Amino acid sequence: MTQLTITPSGKALGATVTGVDLTQPLNDETVAAIRSAWLEHLVLAFPNQAIDHDDLERFTAYFGPFGDDPFIKPLPDRPHIIEVRREANEKASVFAAAWHSDWSFQEHPPAGTVLHGKVIPPVGGDTLFCNNYAAYDALSDEMKAKIEGLNGVHSASLGYAPDGAYGDNDGEDRSMTIIANDTAYATQLHPLVKTHPETGRKCLFVNPGYVRTIDGVSDEEAFMILVELYGACHDEANVYAQKWEPNMLVMWDNRCTQHMATGGYEGHARLLHRTTIGAR
Repeated sequence: MTQLTITPSGKALGATVTGVDLTQPLNDETVAAIRSAWLEHLVLAFPNQAIDHDDLERFTAYFGPFGDDPFIKPLPDRPHIIEVRREANEKASVFAAAWHSDWSFQEHPPAGTVLHGKVIPPVGGDTLFCNNYAAYDALSDEMKAKIEGLNGVHSASLGYAPDGAYGDNDGEDRSMTIIANDTAYATQLHPLVKTHPETGRKCLFVNPGYVRTIDGVSDEEAFMILVELYGACHDEANVYAQKWEPNMLVMWDNRCTQHMATGGYEGHARLLHRTTIGAR
């Protein structure tokens, strides 16, 4: 049996996993142990994993079907793998440098995301994560009652519509192939408070990247509610900064977290390969 070592980050979420070789198939017991740690810590980092595309896809498939990744062109021979790429001399804005939960605008957003570091700059480039369980728990009873039963209006328009951040006015030298189009204007309702399907715990399901407003309330009231919810989500005590290393694999639970990229590595290239774990 594989002897996993789980080392918590000491923050509101996050842990490092050692004692497993992801270049090799995993048995059911090991997969179950990783899933248990994932549900407990929300973000898991696996250092020193020199995996290839087959290994990345095999690992992802242990935890669910592949998710659908719209708006970003995948690798030519790997429809489930996208590149998160930035060249050393690139001037376009840092991709995904805003709080979001991957593809929350979909009818069935992905359960998780898997990201593998290929080229990692010597400085900067941390990924920030926040714990939406803890954010919900921190709300007053009054606010919890106020938002129960309300739905957020999710849309990809801020990022991927023609007039969005990655649309017609995006940086001309962006190295990633982003496919902005009118389908990004579509909207999808999701409860502000969700019950996690595996843990049974309540958490906030909101993020400023994709939530445009709240259904059935005035824009002014929606704004005030969302400001308070985001304050709880992004409170410093609720945030963990994942530092990257070459060949590190990181997986996170989109159902109860938000994340954002950071810059700070000007003059250095950065390349990661990403898959999504679809909802089961």
